[in-house]
Amino acid sequence: MDKPSEKPPVTRVKTTDSAREIIATGEFGYPIGHLGHLTAAQAEALVEFKKLCQEKNLFRPASDINQSSHDDVTMLRFLRARRFVPQDALQQFTDTEAWRESNRIGDLYNNIDIKDYEETRRLYPQWTGRRDKRGIPVYVFEVAPLNSKTMSAYAKSSVKTTVHNHSSGKAATPPRMLRLFALYENLVQFIMPLCSNLRDREHPSTPISQSNNIVDISGVGLKQFWNLRTHMQDASTLATAHYPETLDRIFVIGAPSFFPTVWGWIKRWFDPITTSKIFIVGPHDAFKTLSAFIEPGNIPKKYGGTLNYEFGMPPILDPAEEAHITWAAANHKWPEGPMCWIPGKDGTLEALAVGSIDGKERREVVATMHPDGKPEFAGTQVANQIVNKALGVEEGNAPPVQSGPESGAESQSITNGQVEDFLKAKYSSAT
Repeated sequence: MDKPSEKPPVTRVKTTDSAREIIATGEFGYPIGHLGHLTAAQAEALVEFKKLCQEKNLFRPASDINQSSHDDVTMLRFLRARRFVPQDALQQFTDTEAWRESNRIGDLYNNIDIKDYEETRRLYPQWTGRRDKRGIPVYVFEVAPLNSKTMSAYAKSSVKTTVHNHSSGKAATPPRMLRLFALYENLVQFIMPLCSNLRDREHPSTPISQSNNIVDISGVGLKQFWNLRTHMQDASTLATAHYPETLDRIFVIGAPSFFPTVWGWIKRWFDPITTSKIFIVGPHDAFKTLSAFIEPGNIPKKYGGTLNYEFGMPPILDPAEEAHITWAAANHKWPEGPMCWIPGKDGTLEALAVGSIDGKERREVVATMHPDGKPEFAGTQVANQIVNKALGVEEGNAPPVQSGPESGAESQSITNGQVEDFLKAKYSSAT
């Protein structure tokens, strides 16, 4: 592709017809095709898909004493990505399982240096701590900071993040991409389960398995767009392949006047499914479009809402989240770095801070969540199975791990080998 002209014709940025259509019809997609909202044909496809995966030793179904290796939420993501064609989903699932093993994604997430993780987080979509009207987490991404100087420094810093391929000793995925996938792991291992267990929404029994993104491209010039093309294309390709159907919508805000001209070649960087979820929002329609999906109190002030959130800030927890959480320490906020959930007492879930600090692994329970009803998270099932195995107890007959702190207590450090075994096994099997 030839480099575009530096001075394309200036045109007024308008809201795309697709964005106007979803406002007019109120059709948001979710929960269609999600757990609890399947047609008879889709339910049959799920059964067939799991059977195919089982035959390939990629899936183990639940039994009286064992949990399934993958939950239905994960399996449905692959099916939705392939229009509920089991054979097509099988190929993508097979490739993903091989990719995870080759790149040791679990080890990456469990042990990534927290400073490295935070450096990456500051350059990519960030969770605001809030959700849309359907309970789906809302992310904000400002593209302007991804200038050539920043990206060059990041590329040099990320080299040390390389995880080697088991067989060849060579990196299977570029180092600059590996850290990004630690952020995707945080989405599926921590944020989605958290949102799933907040049931103040229309379909409280349907787990959350997607995210919404407000992408702010204000102040981004044509040259910067062009310089980012390879990075954005690689990120989109790998994410679509290995974290399918984790994206609900992307709202592009702050498009420069030349954007309609270059959109034709920008959208070639993404696969058709991703492109269909991108909505270009004109400057006068930003709040109108966003508020069709998100309550004003959960929209950052910059985009017309009342939430005092700016890109780069830690998540601002909503009242529903606070009401269900008992914190281990006085500071009621999530710590920096990667997190996951493990089973706690009496049907609770415990937030475990992982990663490493100065080469030392971090395993610290920072909060306990009290869901309304049965916890919704496959990781909890996997955790029970793996931890029981590490304990040498027959699966299905042991209680959940009990390591939760009492309210107001200091955060509790977990050092026993059983939880370490759980963490390593969990991320090598769960997608």
